[in-house]
Amino acid sequence: MKKQNPTKTNHWQKLQAHFLQMRDVKIQDLFAQDPERLHKFSLRANDILLDYSKNILVDETVRLLLSLAREMDLQGAIESMFSGEAINETENRAVLHTALRNLSGGPVYVKGADVMPDIRKVLGKIEAFSNRVRSRRWKGHTGKPVADIVNIGIGGSDLGPAMVCEALKAYGKDTLQTHFVSNVDGAHISETLNRLDPETTLFIISSKSFTTQETMTNAYSARDWFLDAAKDARHVAAHFVAVSTNLEKTRQFGISEDNIFEFWDFVGGRFSVWSAIGLSVACQIGFEGFEAFLAGAHEMDEHFRHAPFEKNMPVLLAMIGIWYNNFFDARTEAIIPYEYYLRKLPAYLQQSHMESNGKCVDRNGRRVGYRTSPVIWGESGINGQHAFFQLLHQGTSLIPATFVGPAIPINDLGDHPDILLSNFFAQTEALMKGKNEEEVRRELKAKGLSEPEIEKILPFKIFEGSKPTSTILYKKLTPHTLGALIALFEHKIFVQGIVWNIFSFDQWGVELGKQLAGKILSDLGQEDLSDTDHDSSTLGLLEAVKDMRDK
Repeated sequence: MKKQNPTKTNHWQKLQAHFLQMRDVKIQDLFAQDPERLHKFSLRANDILLDYSKNILVDETVRLLLSLAREMDLQGAIESMFSGEAINETENRAVLHTALRNLSGGPVYVKGADVMPDIRKVLGKIEAFSNRVRSRRWKGHTGKPVADIVNIGIGGSDLGPAMVCEALKAYGKDTLQTHFVSNVDGAHISETLNRLDPETTLFIISSKSFTTQETMTNAYSARDWFLDAAKDARHVAAHFVAVSTNLEKTRQFGISEDNIFEFWDFVGGRFSVWSAIGLSVACQIGFEGFEAFLAGAHEMDEHFRHAPFEKNMPVLLAMIGIWYNNFFDARTEAIIPYEYYLRKLPAYLQQSHMESNGKCVDRNGRRVGYRTSPVIWGESGINGQHAFFQLLHQGTSLIPATFVGPAIPINDLGDHPDILLSNFFAQTEALMKGKNEEEVRRELKAKGLSEPEIEKILPFKIFEGSKPTSTILYKKLTPHTLGALIALFEHKIFVQGIVWNIFSFDQWGVELGKQLAGKILSDLGQEDLSDTDHDSSTLGLLEAVKDMRDK
């Protein structure tokens, strides 16, 4: 892959010049000039439609953005990832979450070895396990079938499966409930376990190393809770399974080697829901549903790998994001789902975007002189309309937003679907059109207001419009559709990392806080803090905790 500063490329310079021509252009004017704009700036991939017409762009904008991607050798980078090259250079690892959903039957090589046999072996193990649990043939130590599954993990080992299980809740079994514990605050696991029966609870401990502090603290608390009822440590094997590579640690915990599910170092945590980290997903929706989830992602992989950039959904979504982030200086990007089941999607995408591309050092080891990942945030659209949409409509910051929603609801209840869709479409239209002074004045006159009253209220009711949005409309939320949606955003992240010339698949920024936390944990138990080397603020906080606890 090329390792060049994108701002020094020919097409970055051309985009800067083009931006000067576009920065004052209004989206509503672009629609007035071209009523057929949607057909030019939208595309479909199977059951997913991307409408990017409500953005500040014209043909030339798209041409230049895609030319920049080519100049940064995006196509070569795509092939490097799919072919198993060690593109995660700082950890000398391949990046092959795509291999986990490779349903083509073909091989995928890492360092000369085909990884697909091992992946299929683990998939077979997931199938057998999930079938036993769902058919109530997996019995606890008293002979009762599993009624509740508790996934204990953190980061990608929690956010991914938690989001997917919530999104696909309608496809689950009433006799089996799935819970997720990630926070090391004891309230999280306590509140979860207080509602459960140890005789019918199965725990999935998701930690590659089986040493992650937050996960293992919760895991041992769960084990203590279970043994308080079961008494005999031999019963742990019937109630705990692990997704890990550390056989020694899992055996010490009491987990049978038969109940350990492997995953590999070419799978990053935030891209791991396709692996055995998705064990809770397979248990909830069944292995057939899990396969459909993988199939949807695989279809998006094939689209991303082979579609020309002009018709490539992840590439277009990514480059539009770069247009706003690096040229319009937009510092945040909102993800707004109009689907109740996708309410955890913004948090999931927040991690995957910001942990991947929140980097200030390029692939040459030099500090970048341009903006990388924006802040990703969002909320369910209907709730957001009554919370933060005021800022989108009339705030002082430009905030590009991606709206996501269904054509067909899972729950077709009375007027609910049409009311939901009407709000979904109305918000993107309102953000684009706005409301000018003439329209507001006419509206207020129609309400019978006097001229002085109109002049007083007029400035507050004007909406500038030209607020950019992209819309992802899918037919219906199914396992297949969700797989495709997640893969779409994964590839968007990858594209942006390539263009920003950064490594998207490491996360060294996570390590420093962990290291310091270990030292502070030790200091919290010390009576005398005079020999510690903390800054005055941290030392003062430690002393304040000691004082509060003593009193």
